[in-house]
Order: sequence, then C-alpha cells, then structure tokens
Amino acid sequence: MILTGAGQIGMAIARRMGAGMKIVIGDKNPQHAASIAETMNWAGFDALPVGMDLSSRDSILALIDTARSCGEISMLVNAAGVSPSQASVETILRVDLYGTAVLLEEVGRVICRGGVGVTVSSQSGHRLPALGEETDRLLATTPAEELLALEILQPRNIRDTLHAYQLAKRCNVKRVMAEAVRWGRRGARINSISPGIIVTPLALDEFGAASHRAGPPEQGDRRRTAHQHPYGQHPPAADPRETRRRQLARSGQVRLDPRDSRCLITDKSVLRQGAVAANFAV
Repeated sequence: MILTGAGQIGMAIARRMGAGMKIVIGDKNPQHAASIAETMNWAGFDALPVGMDLSSRDSILALIDTARSCGEISMLVNAAGVSPSQASVETILRVDLYGTAVLLEEVGRVICRGGVGVTVSSQSGHRLPALGEETDRLLATTPAEELLALEILQPRNIRDTLHAYQLAKRCNVKRVMAEAVRWGRRGARINSISPGIIVTPLALDEFGAASHRAGPPEQGDRRRTAHQHPYGQHPPAADPRETRRRQLARSGQVRLDPRDSRCLITDKSVLRQGAVAANFAV
C-alpha cells in the first residue's frame, strides 16, 4: 500500500485496510511520516516512512520506486494536500491539483491487477457552481504537465486561496473519473471521497488560523459550515462512540476492500455530509 499524507484521515483508512501489507507512507515532512509509521508499527502494522513532495513528479516517482521495491503495488490511499489557511494559491494548485493528478497517473501505470485506490478530496469542491462541460473535460483529461496553464487556473481568475482549493478539489473528482478508465484497463479501480469537516490538525488550522485569503477574515473559519447544515449543526454519528474520522475510514474501506460485495465500484466520488454542500447550491 502507498499512503500519501501522514495525517489522521489517511492513517484511519490504512489501519482498516493495511493488515498484512507493507505500507509505504509518503509525506513532505519526514518527521510526520516517521511518527505515523511508528504509531502504526506499534499497533502491529508494517509501515515504512518516506519523504515525498506531492508537487514534484520526480519525488512521486521515487516514492513509487520505493514501494515497488517492497512488492507489487495493490493499493493507493491519497490523503495528502494543503488547506486554504496553510498555503498560497500557487502552492494549493501545485500540490492539491497538479500533484494529485500526477500521483493518480503514475500509480495507475504500475498498479497491479485487482488493485484499488482512493483519493481524499473535499466537500468544498462541490460548493462551486457548474463549470461547464468543456471546463470539466479539460480538468479531467488535460495532460498533468499542462494543467496549470489552463485559463481557469490563471491567478487573474482565482479570487483567493479558498477558491483555489475548491477548484483543486473539483479537479480531483474529475481526474478520478478519467483515471478510472485507464486504471480499468489494468483491472484496477479508483474512487474519491469528499468529506466535510473531520477534526484533525489540518482542520484545527482552519478553525482558528490567520487566513492567506484576500476575502473577509470570517471566510477562514470552518465552524460557520456547521451552522449552514439543515440541522443547524453537523448531525451526530449514529454511534456516539464512533468519530467521523472512523466513519470516513469505513467509507474508504467500502471503496478499497476487494472482498466487499460492492468491489465493482469505480469512478465514484462519495460526498460525505452532502446536506451542507447542497445548502450552498440553493
């Protein structure tokens, strides 16, 4: 298994699916990768930390080479990325949009038959209005090295870091649709999950960090999202003992587990907490 992004969401999915597998964990911060690997190894998993920069094709290829040295690649969990309060417009597009496109493309070249992948997108990408058939096609199929040259992704057309993040996450979903065809030729599957707010260190940054956005400061506070849910707050987990992180991991398991009766699922973007996204569209 390749796990990109040494965070809580990726680890939750990897713990569900990684028993008996070599788990190669890639993260730009080697200390984060080592910390997550140590946590998983103490829990009985077999994890190997690797430094990896998602914005670099060469770094992605090096990660894949490391994984292939351990055996066939049968699973990808992509949970890497930056948030609107953590990075500039340029960095968000370079990491979340271009980097994800390259990762899906390169893993798709070597994934084994019966292999599976899931990339963690975001509910935020579903808040944009329709971009049009031609724009969707360009986001889905433009060669990765030409993506950042698209007119819609030029700085003059991007309002702030939130807008850049939403475009990146919309692109993630479209790339999965296109890559599902290529992965399918190898007998493999790829899906995406678009979660709402999951309380992780990244989300906590969004709750209170100073924003890089040019818009009003209150845009940087994701707690506003809860009040825009039809319930007036995020609905509680069905089981109060189960965190949303675990719910998301379970959703990832459904997309990844070849033993599951739904193992033919591919090319799907699962929108979690979709009632909030719907509220932005009405």
